[in-house]
Amino acid sequence: MKLLLALSRGIDRLNAFIGRYAIWLIFAATFISAVNALVRKIFGTSSNAFLEIQWYLFAWSFLIAAGYTLLHREHVRIDVLNSRLPKKVQVWIDIVGFALFLTPLCLTILYLTWPVVVQMYQSGETSGNSGGLIRWPVWLAIPVGVALLMLQGWSELIKRIAFLTGHGPDPMGKLGDADEALAQALREEAAAREAQQTTGAPTSTPASASAPGAAQA
Repeated sequence: MKLLLALSRGIDRLNAFIGRYAIWLIFAATFISAVNALVRKIFGTSSNAFLEIQWYLFAWSFLIAAGYTLLHREHVRIDVLNSRLPKKVQVWIDIVGFALFLTPLCLTILYLTWPVVVQMYQSGETSGNSGGLIRWPVWLAIPVGVALLMLQGWSELIKRIAFLTGHGPDPMGKLGDADEALAQALREEAAAREAQQTTGAPTSTPASASAPGAAQA
């Protein structure tokens, strides 16, 4: 179980890292959209490539962040009945969902889309629009995003099994405790610096900033 939990933490870190920086793809799409609009209005010219690259970036940001979304339990859930059930029953429902629904679905999508990506890469297929882009990069987002989602599903599965066997905490508890501890430590440190600048008196490092939980966050 220790090895499985280590694998789960590694998957969590991977999706957390990817999700944290996927937002820059949205920023890039917005920037390109703004530049395209200015060029079209000022110079009276444009290209379908500008439009398609926005679609590509949005597709990549949406798909590769699916695992991050699952990590933070932000996918849409219908909890009218589930939330009223005992905690162990809820955990068992998640286990069945991850093992018998999410994993087979992801494997099926990978099985069906990967040959298409390879075919498009080999053929160099491009968009049917004038000045359009090659298609394999946007199709590649599907297997990459689905693979990350499936890995996160396995991580969540491991957490729930660990909880049922007494080897881990409640996987459905409050999120962000470590992040909040770090944020609180930073706020206290900033307040201490402001007080030092105001009074000129030396200040000590806040206790929470040196707490083990804050350091780990």
